Amino acid sequence: MAISQVDYFLLFVISYVLVGLLTPVMRKIALAQGVLDLPNSAHKSHKNPVPYLGGVAIIIGVVIVSYIALISNKFTWNNFWLATSVLGPAIMMGLVGLWDDLKSLNPLPRFIGQSIAGIVVALILILNDNIGNPTGVTGLDAAITVLWIVGICNSINFFDNLDGGAAGTVAITAISLTYLAITGDQYFIAALSIVVAGATLGFLIWNRAPARIYMGDAGALFLGLLIATLTVRFKPSTDNSASSFAIPVLLLAIPILDTTVAVFSRLRRKLSPFQGGKDHLSHRLVRAGLSRRLSAITLWSLTGLFSFFAVLISLPDNSYDLIIVAVASGFWLLLFIYFFRTKDY
Repeated sequence: MAISQVDYFLLFVISYVLVGLLTPVMRKIALAQGVLDLPNSAHKSHKNPVPYLGGVAIIIGVVIVSYIALISNKFTWNNFWLATSVLGPAIMMGLVGLWDDLKSLNPLPRFIGQSIAGIVVALILILNDNIGNPTGVTGLDAAITVLWIVGICNSINFFDNLDGGAAGTVAITAISLTYLAITGDQYFIAALSIVVAGATLGFLIWNRAPARIYMGDAGALFLGLLIATLTVRFKPSTDNSASSFAIPVLLLAIPILDTTVAVFSRLRRKLSPFQGGKDHLSHRLVRAGLSRRLSAITLWSLTGLFSFFAVLISLPDNSYDLIIVAVASGFWLLLFIYFFRTKDY
């Protein structure tokens, strides 16, 4: 069933306001309970303790708004199950992240949690025939879905290393996905995406430089799994398989670039890819002379550019989609070469 433009606007505004109000509350709780990100390791770039739990505000806001929207708009059990099949694994991943924020887990439990969530999502999508770009081979679809879920969860988590960087990037991706889903008559994906956009922008009020609160692993893993699930469910309008597969990748091109540069940088130095470091895109931009605020704006702008490429590919009767994919891929490769050649630390 179609959703009106007013409904989308209300979903965005309510999510924005709710998370904007919840975040300072979670900040007070984090300060009272000592849930702080301490600058106690070499890869930390902040100088003073910053409270976590901003991700909890995002999770609460997204879940409340989503389910209230379901209840108020001709509630059916089918729609409830549809929403829960997406939000349920994301909430589970958010709880794993919250556990990490509170107890500082090793990478292995996080990876196990991500893998389990990826398998659950893959099973749900395959059993309900909801994969946006199926290959026709069930085993291959499952493997690609699990790899995508785990990869994007880690990418968003790794990318959350700069004030406002991850929140702003996810917001731009979600807004772009909302547009793509609306034009493709995929209203469920559009509705959840606009809620994510409102929630992340509401959080960004408190997270922009200098950040007064961080989303932590709870928020990063929740958003990572949620945006990964929505993009893998999204069915592009293009008939070309290469262009179709390119759209989700382009929407998340900058977090993927950040993870790729950091991982290859660490492997080059014979370090574990899972350890922290000042080798992310944001760190490299700051070392190049940009302020933290300008570094965030640069990353947001690049995300917007690649999202624009994704929108161009999806335009109806577009006979230049493969050229756009080639241009976007070439630009991404140039960015990788540029950042990879800069100082690692």
